[in-house]
Amino acid sequence: MIEALLLSFLSIGEPSFAADKVALDAFQKKESYCLAENVYHEARNQPAAGQMAVISVTVNRKNDLRFPNTICEVVKQGPSRPSWKGTGEMIPVRHRCQFSWYCDGKSDKVYDVETFNSILLLTDAIVDGSIKILDITEGATHYHADYVNPSWAKTKTKTIEIEDHIFYRWETAK
Repeated sequence: MIEALLLSFLSIGEPSFAADKVALDAFQKKESYCLAENVYHEARNQPAAGQMAVISVTVNRKNDLRFPNTICEVVKQGPSRPSWKGTGEMIPVRHRCQFSWYCDGKSDKVYDVETFNSILLLTDAIVDGSIKILDITEGATHYHADYVNPSWAKTKTKTIEIEDHIFYRWETAK
């Protein structure tokens, strides 16, 4: 009787581990895809340093308690409203997102598949921990193009400029 219970307990544990592994893999793939979309839309025309800086900002936000705690939630952060179609779908409020590409009203379709795929290979390796990145932004959580002057910039600490982007760190409360 005890052997039967032990065998049933052991057989229950294995599928649970396998299911957890599948769920973790699916979660990591989704996170990696969201990160790749963000880099593609924000910095696909930037050199590697600019793309790595966008990755750092996204990850820095995920790790900062003032922002959502997943990459996908960070990338899609912003107010939303019900679609006019009445389907129950929630859509982002135009020009109110943390990353402008997500709610600028333009198509988010990937047109340069080759560039996207190379970004996705990189983000896969970062999200699954195969490679570590050096944060050249010194902890930046914000950035903007050099041709705009957002009001929030004066409340943050400037860390670095890469190509046409200026990066800032949001200091923690003391």
